Amino acid sequence: MKFGNLRIGTRLGIGFFTVLLLLTAMAAAGIWQLRTVGALTRHMVQEELAKERLVAEWYALTRVNGTRTLAVARSNDGATDKYFQEQISVTSKAISEIQKQLEQSIRDDAGRLLLAEIADMRKAYLASRDAVFKEKQAGNRDAALALVMQRLTPAVESYIGSIGKLARHQAAGIDALAKGVDGSERTGSVMLMVIGGLAVIFSLVFAWGITRSITGPLGRAVGIAGKVAEGDLTQRIEADSTDEAGQLLRALDGMNQGLRRIVGEVRAGAEHIVSASSQIAAGNTDLAARTESQASSLEQTAATMEHLTGTVRQTASSAKLADELASGASQVAQRGGSVVAQVVETMGSINDSSRRIMDIIGVIDGIAFQTNILALNASVEAARAGEQGRGFAVVAAEVRSLAQRSAAAAREIKSLITDSVGRVDAGSRLVDQAGATMQEIVDSIRKVTDIMSEITLATDEQSSGIDQIRAAISQMDAFTQQNASLVEEAAMAARALEDQAGRLQETVSVFAVAA
Repeated sequence: MKFGNLRIGTRLGIGFFTVLLLLTAMAAAGIWQLRTVGALTRHMVQEELAKERLVAEWYALTRVNGTRTLAVARSNDGATDKYFQEQISVTSKAISEIQKQLEQSIRDDAGRLLLAEIADMRKAYLASRDAVFKEKQAGNRDAALALVMQRLTPAVESYIGSIGKLARHQAAGIDALAKGVDGSERTGSVMLMVIGGLAVIFSLVFAWGITRSITGPLGRAVGIAGKVAEGDLTQRIEADSTDEAGQLLRALDGMNQGLRRIVGEVRAGAEHIVSASSQIAAGNTDLAARTESQASSLEQTAATMEHLTGTVRQTASSAKLADELASGASQVAQRGGSVVAQVVETMGSINDSSRRIMDIIGVIDGIAFQTNILALNASVEAARAGEQGRGFAVVAAEVRSLAQRSAAAAREIKSLITDSVGRVDAGSRLVDQAGATMQEIVDSIRKVTDIMSEITLATDEQSSGIDQIRAAISQMDAFTQQNASLVEEAAMAARALEDQAGRLQETVSVFAVAA
């Protein structure tokens, strides 16, 4: 497996384990060298120095005994002689014990040869000393002194010289051990420096490699996040490792692709909203013009009806004798009633149309709800993106708000437009029917011109019917004025929707999504 594909924790563990292994080896080498130096030092202190002390003590005791022997030879006091002889005997026993210990402890050939030489010299010395004591005990002081000078003194010097050789031999051995200790110390120091240098080198290599394998992908991730924050979604992110850093890069690539898809959908939706709002604004402008024209026509019709009402009232004063046309006027009134019934039916049709419009509004609400859901999903995706998706979250929230406002405005526009069209159509039909009815009334009046006295009651009823028509026309005029106001508000809302859609389109245009 490639080292860069290992998990970051595993790589760090391998690095630390290698360094610890080298440090452990360095510690083990140091302990081994310390033990070696300690063993050499203990050997030198416990054995070699002990042997050197024994040799030195042997040398000193031998010199003391030699001096004592000379004192015995020169002494004239028997008690003194006895004392020195006793001391010489004690010292000789001590020297024998020292000799025995050295024979047991010295194992090298040179040392053993020196011990053998010392033993021979000691035998010669003891023989000379015994001869001196023998002459002295016999009372031959001069002969004893002569033996001291001729035999004892050379024997003592040879004996002591041999002990000196052994002392120098032991000193040389101690110096060799000291050199061995120094050599072991230098070897241990070099070994520790080598292992320590290797530990430092491996530590630097692992630290550089692990740091580079971690900071490299993280630097790429930071650069990618910066590009996304600037609105650049065209990057292709490739991860060449399977560790946590590679997983991060692949997650960023998935986020980038998701943002490209969402921004593309939002941009397309914004373009559709701009187009639809432009069409609505144009339709509202045309409808406003038509509504104003219709309002002007209704005002003229109302003025004409007012004039007609005055004329009918003037005619009523001279139509008191038109009794025979009462039935005709009644029929005219019935026709006026039928007109009212038609108006009622028209209102029912308007009500049915309103229900259908409500169904259409329901469809529009469904579309707005789906748009709202898309905006909500965009907000969720932006929230998952964390700090890098905060700007997009604001855009998604703006899209959601615009979708809701667009749906509300669309419902209001549809309602107002449908209501206005229905009322205008019904008003038109009522005006046409009212015109036809008025024409019939005029014909009836012409027929009964000669018998005006007989149609008084019919003229009164006709005047009442005309008042009702005038009131209906006035109401239609009020409705038309209200429709005109609502159409103006709808036009303003459509323009506001168009402006908001333009702002949304500008906001989304910040993102570059082309591959």
